Amino acid sequence: MTTLAANKPRAYEFGSRNALLMIAADIIYEGAAVGVVPASGHARPLAAGDVFAGFAEAKADNASGAAAAIRVELVESGKIELPVTGLVITDIGLPVYASDDDTFSLSPVGGVFIGIVHRFVSAGYGIVHFDAPVLVDPYGGFVHELKSANYTVDAEDAGKWIWVDTDAVVITLPAVEGIGGLRIGNIAAYGVSGVAISPAAADMIEGPDITAADNKDLINTKATARRGDFVEIGYGDANGWSVTRKRGTWAREA
Repeated sequence: MTTLAANKPRAYEFGSRNALLMIAADIIYEGAAVGVVPASGHARPLAAGDVFAGFAEAKADNASGAAAAIRVELVESGKIELPVTGLVITDIGLPVYASDDDTFSLSPVGGVFIGIVHRFVSAGYGIVHFDAPVLVDPYGGFVHELKSANYTVDAEDAGKWIWVDTDAVVITLPAVEGIGGLRIGNIAAYGVSGVAISPAAADMIEGPDITAADNKDLINTKATARRGDFVEIGYGDANGWSVTRKRGTWAREA
């Protein structure tokens, strides 16, 4: 990933403006996603851990200045055309994240929430609705991890949101007393990846419209799997695990 080194005009549809004081010794280029440093409140080219503030309307050059020497002019809300890694036509309505000031994706793993897909333009490009003061990350408040191969959950995964982006990956659960609970989701495009959650041999996965049985996986059906499908799963009772919330089509292994 490389931050902008030149102005990059964006196509805005409409929006409101703001002006924030900058960090020392940096340049924010036109079109850059701008973050606010939590520890200081100063604006900079967006980086991991920042709070999204909007997009720079013009270049702000504070390369030789002290913190707060100048302000960066921002568009803080509106709709903007962006390159979004992996974006396809079925992703309308999904959240968008930035890992720096010019890298955007649909994954919350290591990203800063900036907005919602409003319209598909072409493969990898879309119109994103952003409203920095108002919109809230629908996946916020969790520790996110990405898994692209089979994985066995352990005690350090309690409370996490584990995302899968590869077909046929199996997430194996420990014995039911092992952890309190977690969320498991599918971050692949529509119909691309099936995800299986596998309990211990003596446990079952119970939940809404699930005919539970010992040692039977819960599967996010590949044919209808959509980016953002997930289950919230936790300690149930002596029988095993319990699904308390789910999105998408999940079926028990035959």
